Amino acid sequence: MPDPARRPTLTERARREQLIGLTVRLIAEHGYAATSLARIAAAAEISKAAVLYHFATKGAVIEAAYRSVLDGLIGHVGPRVAAAEGPRAAVEAYAAAVVGYMADHPHHVRVITEALGRPGETGIADSPASAERWRFLAGLIERAQEAGEYRASADPRTEAVMINGAVDGVVAAAVEDPSYRLDEAAAAVVDLIRRAARD
Repeated sequence: MPDPARRPTLTERARREQLIGLTVRLIAEHGYAATSLARIAAAAEISKAAVLYHFATKGAVIEAAYRSVLDGLIGHVGPRVAAAEGPRAAVEAYAAAVVGYMADHPHHVRVITEALGRPGETGIADSPASAERWRFLAGLIERAQEAGEYRASADPRTEAVMINGAVDGVVAAAVEDPSYRLDEAAAAVVDLIRRAARD
């Protein structure tokens, strides 16, 4: 295990990123339960001890993979929300960007659904009902209300939970059925938001 006070070398950082990427792929292909340290080591063509040099436990590498996926999602969604032409458009852009990212990164979908569906096993504290899931979107809805672009009677938290539920639903459908068209589903979720925004 490297000294936490020491800055990792370029080689160590590259190896960590490789292990994270392999873990994302293995979870997508085999699920969390079957993604063992031994399997990660075999995929990287290194020893299990070498994996443990970078990550103290299986949970640590799983969490790093999950955080990496979330960072990718946030990096995709943020600029699209920022570029939206108006507050309600930002709400729509959020939903469309999340679904679009999932459509383009099917491996990441499995990592997120596995992590959120098995908190006791993965050690990841996020959940579909956690404040981190709805707070940002609720803030976008509040700004749309202040601009008169979203019905004032709506509760932002409830609206955010419902929109995220719609997003989760279409993504789950795509996991179950690879022929399910997430691009069409994204348009339907945006239409749902437009209907919800009306007085």
